[in-house]
Amino acid sequence: MTDASDRTGPLAGVKVLDLSRILAGPTCTQLLGDLGATVLKVENPGTGGDDTRQWGPPYVKDGAEDTDLSAYFMCANRNKLSIAIDIATPGGQAQVRRLAGHADIFIENFKPGGLAKYGLDHATLTAAHPRLVYCSISGFGQTGPNRDKPGYDLMAQGYGGIMSLTGEPEGQPMKVGVGIADVMCGMYATVGILAALRHAEATGEGQHIDVALVDSQIAWTINEAVNTRLSGQAPIRRGNNHPNIVPYGVYETADGHVIVAVGNDSQFSRFVGLFGLPELASDPRFATNPARLANRDALAEYLVPALRKLPTAEVTARMEGAKVPVGPVKTLPQVFETEQVRARGMAIDMETAGSAGPLTLPLLGNPLKLSRTPVTYRHPPPRFGADSARLDRDDPFAG
Repeated sequence: MTDASDRTGPLAGVKVLDLSRILAGPTCTQLLGDLGATVLKVENPGTGGDDTRQWGPPYVKDGAEDTDLSAYFMCANRNKLSIAIDIATPGGQAQVRRLAGHADIFIENFKPGGLAKYGLDHATLTAAHPRLVYCSISGFGQTGPNRDKPGYDLMAQGYGGIMSLTGEPEGQPMKVGVGIADVMCGMYATVGILAALRHAEATGEGQHIDVALVDSQIAWTINEAVNTRLSGQAPIRRGNNHPNIVPYGVYETADGHVIVAVGNDSQFSRFVGLFGLPELASDPRFATNPARLANRDALAEYLVPALRKLPTAEVTARMEGAKVPVGPVKTLPQVFETEQVRARGMAIDMETAGSAGPLTLPLLGNPLKLSRTPVTYRHPPPRFGADSARLDRDDPFAG
């Protein structure tokens, strides 16, 4: 039995014991929570909880005081309940083992082997609870020569190759602007957990899911990785240009920038005609995409000045009228001003208790739109240890 508010969604009744922190694990467990699972987040009382509670500003303020709800913490911790347990103590270890007996899913992101000394490792817990789906997230995985090296998003982006692809051709290797290795690792972990959960429900057999930041990051280099394996050549940084399609990138206008995404030769013919360059469509240097790839710089000598003469609105209007893909480059404040974001529910507000009344928490919506079992926003990102009283119950997951 779970809270009445948790009896909804495709994962209603699923119980998740979450010993993860920072971003990869919390991304996974927030998604499970959005889908209806009951998530107990175990936080260390000796450190004030998840490290990201202190990763600010900005913080939600209660009056003039900062709370422990940083924007970073809130981005990945809604639909969870926070309990404070010191797993370095025998009593704390016993509490976690008892919780594991009620849980369907256990997720952690300690260094490989780090929970064995507490008796909270996969082998120990699943010996007692064979149905338990146990997910371990680490930098390099549970095996391999690098298993004991620390894992951070920036290091994963560097080791896994994405930084070698990102940035201007003559600039430094560049990381993605958010912790994308962490986020995508959390997404892969979610997929693995749901597959293992289905197996456990069908057979009564749990299993260990081993997910690494670096493995996940390598997986989502996608076409560039396969290009490299096929050709044997390391790709070069192209800034915003595409390795296999031209023209496809960001172009300067008279008052800003637009994204141009010409995906085939018929679109290219329409595109160049819009800007007084129809002869380029039959020029053998540019008539086909392979030719345009080979003559990328020569084509830019025509396109760059042509688009730079016109304001963004005019370029956009011409291309949209001719059904040639075009898009804006928005700042995040501009993103949240759009009707599209409001229509899709991608900006949500939740409330939590403050000393003088409710505090508003501005959050991001979940992008999943399920027609029969939609995601729900039941619990705001929790204050540290706010739900520790549950530990006194027979089933701490229950209402």
